[in-house]
Formats: sequence, C-alpha cells, structure tokens
Amino acid sequence: MSILIRNEKYYCRFQLNGERHHYLCAGATSVKEAKIIENQFLFRLQQQQNGIIPKTKKNVTMRTLYNLFENYSKINKKSYSRDVYFIRVLKRHFSENLSAELKLSDFEAFKTKLLEDGKSIATVNKYLNILSKMYNLAIAEGLLEKNPLNDVKKFNEKNYKIRYLTTAEETRLFSVVDKNFCYLKPILICALQTGMRKGEIFSLRWENINFDYGFIELLETKSGKARKIPISETLNKVFQELPKISDYVFINDTTGEPFVDIHKSFTTILEKAKIKNFRFHDLRHTVATRLVEKGIDLIVVKEILGHSKIETTMRYAHAVPQRKLDAIAVLNDYSL
Repeated sequence: MSILIRNEKYYCRFQLNGERHHYLCAGATSVKEAKIIENQFLFRLQQQQNGIIPKTKKNVTMRTLYNLFENYSKINKKSYSRDVYFIRVLKRHFSENLSAELKLSDFEAFKTKLLEDGKSIATVNKYLNILSKMYNLAIAEGLLEKNPLNDVKKFNEKNYKIRYLTTAEETRLFSVVDKNFCYLKPILICALQTGMRKGEIFSLRWENINFDYGFIELLETKSGKARKIPISETLNKVFQELPKISDYVFINDTTGEPFVDIHKSFTTILEKAKIKNFRFHDLRHTVATRLVEKGIDLIVVKEILGHSKIETTMRYAHAVPQRKLDAIAVLNDYSL
C-alpha cells in the first residue's frame, strides 16, 4: 500500500487479491489522514469480496471520462487543441451516453476501424494511450476500479519504415494544392522548410519569428526545450506574403482562428496526387531524410528537428543507403 501526492491531493494505491486499486482520498490533508481513508477503502473492498456487503456499481458513462480527460489536458498539456480533436473522434466511436464498462472486443474493434480508415499504427497507439489515461483518471477519482486498456495490446512501432516524400510526389502534391487548396500551401512549405511538427506550425506566432536575424524560436515544444530554426529564403518569402491579421501566422480564413487540424483536406490532396501511405508527419521525416542525404551532420539535424535523443535522429541515416557507400569509398584512400 502506498500514498501518493499529486497537485496537493492525496491518493492511495494498493493490491487486493491480485486486483490493483487507486483512489482519491477525498478530504485528506496529510499522509496520516490519507492512510485512514485508505484503510476504509480496503475494509469495504474486503467485505465486498467476502460477500458481506454487495458490490456497488456506479453508472459511469463515457461522457464522464471525456470530461475528466479534457479538463486534465487543458490544465496540464501543451497539446490540448490536438487532444480536443482526438476526443471528437473517440466520441464518434464511443458515444458519450455509452457505459464506460467496455469489453476487450470493443477496443479491438476500434483499433480495426482506425486502421481501415488509414490511420497509422502510431496514431492508433495514441488513441489507446488517451483512452487509458481517461480510465486512470476515473480510477483516481474513485469512479472505476479497473482500467480495461491494461489488457489491450498496442502495436510495435520499432519496425516502422520511414516514409518520406519523393521529388516526383512533391511535384504532384503542389500541383493539386495550387489548383484547389492554395490556402494550405504556406503550411506545407513551412513543414518542408523547417521540419516542424504540425502542432508547432499551427501554434506559430509572429512574435516567434525573428526576421532581423532570420530564425524561428519555438518555446513550447514536445521535448520541453526551446529551439531555434533558421528561416530559408523560400520560407521567408512565404512569411512576407502572408497577411498579419492575427497573433498567429497561419489563420483559417473560414473561422478567423488558428488551424486545429487539416486531416480531411490533406487526405483529399494525397488522394488527388496519388500519394499513398503518407501522413502530415511524414513531411517532417522528409526534411530529416533530405538533410541527412545532403551530408548534414546528425547533431545539426537533431537540433533543427528538436529530437531529445540522437538515437531518434540516427533512424534517418538508415534511410539513405548512399551514405554507406560514400563512407566505404573513403577507405580507398588508405589502400596499399
């Protein structure tokens, strides 16, 4: 048994007959008081398991889980706007009025549906992680006792093959964009000229761009570390032509607000350009692959992309077999 303190709240965690339990010790103001409440939880569960008192079942719906997660994300996560989109998708599959007491088969069906819709294994795993977090939050509030996602198997992402845009594909992509999706062209150019993540692009503000010294400074990143990205001549021209009507650089003309997601439009562009098995995030892979292909030092690539570990950057070295041939060719200079 153990007592945890998070955000000035006390939680207890223990196992009973192989089942893990995690509760909020509501009203506790010290570890001593939390332990008293923990003993009360333990005593009640033991009575329920021994049949002395009936087990209580709360009618917890998915709406409760969605609300818990959205509040948590809004307070604690930088990716809140992206999480709102994920919740919207989840609601289409798991109705808000649906009981949270779901089965393994329900989640397996959800995984299958996402794959059929063209989602990558990494995206499927993200949805599973969000669902798991929702259940853990409900457990922490004493609303549920078990997280069914503990039994749901995630996909192995280690063998993921890096997908990047070829020159021919890029030509077809922008041909479609120029005809029907001109409003997305600045976003796509920014992605291909910086390697920035989609969320970083959508949240980019004019104040993050230093035109005098020619760099973009990102303060809120996935790694938590600020980074500076030089501005190419191509991207600088795009910035100069964009109207400065908001604090944000990329504005949705329809809503007048920053873009939240362009999945539907981007999917349509890919279909028209006949580009298969490609995601917006693969534009970032394209930048990394192109930099490595041109012989840019991996440390420099790491800094531009904002990778927290060099191992992540090293994946792109394997995508360019010519680099190995060039390396071996150097040894000719030492031949007898």
